[in-house]
Amino acid sequence: MSTGATIEAVQGDITTQQVDAIVNAANSSLLGGGGVDGAIHRAAGPALLAECRRLREERLPDGLPTGQAVATGAGNLPARWVIHTVGPDRGRGQTDPALLASCFASSLQVAADLGATSVAFPAVSAGVYGWDVTEVARVAVGTVREVLDDGRAGPVRLVRFVLFSPAALAAFEAALVHVA
Repeated sequence: MSTGATIEAVQGDITTQQVDAIVNAANSSLLGGGGVDGAIHRAAGPALLAECRRLREERLPDGLPTGQAVATGAGNLPARWVIHTVGPDRGRGQTDPALLASCFASSLQVAADLGATSVAFPAVSAGVYGWDVTEVARVAVGTVREVLDDGRAGPVRLVRFVLFSPAALAAFEAALVHVA
């Protein structure tokens, strides 16, 4: 990679990552949910929910739109920030890969604006939102490489995909090898 940045995939728990920012696969309410979203809210503690409520009151009364990202503090997490992004939901007809790509690009832009040098992502939209993890991996890796290569990620030098299952890890490892 021409920027000197590293992209890697690991199996693990995103809430324990020692990075500047972790990305939350949030729902548009930003008020917690299941899966990664619920795990992040539980681990971060009440400060995260309070900050999300303030965002809703002050800037996002209708919630965070799909494909966009916004940052909060990280509460009790080891990261400094949580970057919330809302992935497309196949079950609701949101099947455009560009919308999924926007989650990764927008999150990296927010990370750059914060001055983050390291970011951990989950497999946004895989799981309950119905996207096949192989497609998520292809879109995620391709988008992250593009954003890093064209300089939009600013100071970001490490992007880590943190996957819950061996199957998801395998999909991202394959994408790291095969996606240009």
